Amino acid sequence: MQRTGADVDAALAQVTPVARKRDAALVARLLADVTGREAELWTGGIIGYGACHYRYPAGTEGDSPLIGFAPRKRALTLYLLDGVEAHREALAELGTHSTGVGCVYIPDVATVDEAVLRRILDASYRRALSAETSYGILTVLD
Repeated sequence: MQRTGADVDAALAQVTPVARKRDAALVARLLADVTGREAELWTGGIIGYGACHYRYPAGTEGDSPLIGFAPRKRALTLYLLDGVEAHREALAELGTHSTGVGCVYIPDVATVDEAVLRRILDASYRRALSAETSYGILTVLD
């Protein structure tokens, strides 16, 4: 994944439907608050905060945001470098969502508990900063 240098506000302004645009604006504010960083647009339409280089045990490596999200049509996707398993208890309290290995899919942010969401984002970001992941070795770039 790479940073695109594109304007994040312009990308967020083009998000549809209106409910997803609202969700993206809320999560962007939460992540800016939690991380203290400015958002950057990454390939694949991912809005990320901070950057790291990762290396999996199998040798695959690349760059990634420390934490990020993408406002997809079907759901807002959160990307958690520490994986969803690290947040099992908090996810049980979150509200309507589904998960992948490292992603949380939220169809409507209005259906989740914002305090729990903030807690998940904060914990995941802190673990990424400390390179505490189940995926391999992380080196924080900025």
